Amino acid sequence: MLPQWIIEKKRDGRELSAQEITFFIEGYTRGDIPDYQMAALAMAIYLRGMTPEETAVLTDAMMRSGVVLDTSRIPRPKVDKHSTGGIGDKVSLPLAPLLACCGVAVPMISGRGLGITGGTLDKLESIPGYRTRLAEEEFLDIVARCGCSIAGQTERLAPADRKLYALRDVTGTVPSIPLITASIMSKKLAEGVDYLVLDVKFGSGAFMRSRDDARRLAESLVRVGRAMGKNVRALLTDMNQPLGRAVGNALEVIESAEILHGRGPEDVTRLTLALGAELLTMAGVAKDDAAAQALLSRAIASGAAAEKFAEMIRLHGGDGEIVVDYNRLPAASLHQPLTAPCEGFIVGVDAERIGRACVLLGAGRRRVEDRVDLAVGLSDLVKAGERVEKGQTLAIVHANDAARLDEALKWLREAFTFGDEPPPEAPLIAERVV
Repeated sequence: MLPQWIIEKKRDGRELSAQEITFFIEGYTRGDIPDYQMAALAMAIYLRGMTPEETAVLTDAMMRSGVVLDTSRIPRPKVDKHSTGGIGDKVSLPLAPLLACCGVAVPMISGRGLGITGGTLDKLESIPGYRTRLAEEEFLDIVARCGCSIAGQTERLAPADRKLYALRDVTGTVPSIPLITASIMSKKLAEGVDYLVLDVKFGSGAFMRSRDDARRLAESLVRVGRAMGKNVRALLTDMNQPLGRAVGNALEVIESAEILHGRGPEDVTRLTLALGAELLTMAGVAKDDAAAQALLSRAIASGAAAEKFAEMIRLHGGDGEIVVDYNRLPAASLHQPLTAPCEGFIVGVDAERIGRACVLLGAGRRRVEDRVDLAVGLSDLVKAGERVEKGQTLAIVHANDAARLDEALKWLREAFTFGDEPPPEAPLIAERVV
């Protein structure tokens, strides 16, 4: 079997066998198959697609290109959540400790931000001392001790995905549902989880712009998870405006802690509880959504969830006091209110423009190797449907560089649209895919 034969077969729109897909991924992982041949196959997949069976085999081969974590020593049901990314999406931070208070374990492998979407690891690294790079054994030990751990992908976890993702990013093959599915699921299933819920976002601040595209991706992810023997569900959620009222790493850590203290924004709190309820019912911890929501709400009201967050932070070497003392987090030197040019209702808050402005401030990366300014971003964001007076604050911009601040303000001034009437209310959670 030669790699070019497999490339030609997919180029011509024919279905690849399990043996051919496995041969190609194993050869690419070892370095026997060069980048240019992998790029050619990725482009053929992008143009010709894959059947559900091919996608499942590709996912399995990528998962097995490295270690699959053995979580059998952890007696609780193992659960996780994955988001396809959005602006202000900090749900993983409060959700993991919240679930750990409710009888399940959360071994969560997360990523960094690239482009306009924020990364969970960047947010956590704004906590002084927090280590996101853990060996597999330490990662599992933290999960066993406190019920949750959020860390980065190790060198041995799905290495085929790490190589292929970098290649897709520079060869125009990122927006392929089979390749996206294999990338997400190979990492998530290598964690050794029993139950997985997916938050698939659509809108101006999401990778999938349309609800139909998000649904197709969600169906592919759920189908592959089921084919690999896992219980997987997905929610389609709206990302046409930022989630919550803060965007930026340390600022989102503060908002995450506020959620666990019962003081978080309504939308991000609601989504956190919805995703948590899905996992608790899937794992059999709660009989239905109402019972699951009650469990989660009690963990917040009792203070247990906030303390669990602090415990996880301390086990990662971080300063757990940030859960109650936000002054311990990085803070920007410049704070500039953005004010409304007129009175009226907020008709829209463009998530993409908000995301681009935050990248310009330094909260995100223009290139993979860029350093992130953990302190900058936006807070006190108004939401669509709210009424404002002329001169009222639309957001507070946190910056460390005056030139970057001016550049970001140009984008932010165009991010808000006004009207005489409030816009129709768009549901945050649009659909459920099971």
